[in-house]
Amino acid sequence: MGSHRYLARLVLDSLEIIGYSVAGEETVVAVPSLDVCFDIGKAPDELLSINHVLLTHGHMDHAAGIAYYCSQRDFREMAAGTVLLPRRLQPALEQLLICWGRLDGTHPPAHIIPIEAGQEYEIRRNLFVFAFATNHCSDSLGYTIIERRQKLKAEYLDLPGPEIAQLRKNGAQVTYTLNLPLVTYLGDTMGGDFEQLNCVRQSKILIAECTFFDQEHRQRAQAGRHYHFEELAQVLKQMENEQIILTHLSRRTDINVARKMVQKTLAPQLAQRVRFLMEHPW
Repeated sequence: MGSHRYLARLVLDSLEIIGYSVAGEETVVAVPSLDVCFDIGKAPDELLSINHVLLTHGHMDHAAGIAYYCSQRDFREMAAGTVLLPRRLQPALEQLLICWGRLDGTHPPAHIIPIEAGQEYEIRRNLFVFAFATNHCSDSLGYTIIERRQKLKAEYLDLPGPEIAQLRKNGAQVTYTLNLPLVTYLGDTMGGDFEQLNCVRQSKILIAECTFFDQEHRQRAQAGRHYHFEELAQVLKQMENEQIILTHLSRRTDINVARKMVQKTLAPQLAQRVRFLMEHPW
């Protein structure tokens, strides 16, 4: 728990992505300007001020710091954080916080929001998180952050403001809703139906796990329900994302070898859109 020796920082499309992700060790990925943290890892101090934690599943390397996150926010006189998580995990997290309260003497406060695939939650005005099913463990979820705007319909673009106001007053629907998927986070997963979702395919930034790259690790990937790069590469060819961030590499993988495989396997135009969260070898 506490301060990390190294948190990766990437700036893409004016959004700063901060995190740490090594398979089996810890995964925490935050987008501070959107006020969301995907998974919580061991709860780095630098990310405690983020108000929304979106847990994809309950594995220790993704969720170990959740009680510390809740407790430290209380200790530092911050408002209780909001934790979205698969509905099945809600009772377990509530019991965990009760147990920590018995040990600590103070019950860590939190707003625990159970969510299911297909549901959304409003983070703030015009900003929503949409949950979808992934293919890792029971009820595991991925999340897309969506900005929702109201746009004037084309037929009204040339009208002066007072006329538009009068149309609204008369009950005319002069606007339409535009959904802009900003960031999608898959969490741990292998391939699945979520790959066909428009919010995933069209998200400006896709954060995807890719645990294994070596040929001899294909069975490991299948057994653990993780992407192997050979599988993910075929998926990425169908995606429309402007930027792709790969996370959750195994320590068995040399990141320099992984970079070379990206360059060798993907077309140049696609390869240049791919980054690793952990850009520097550990």
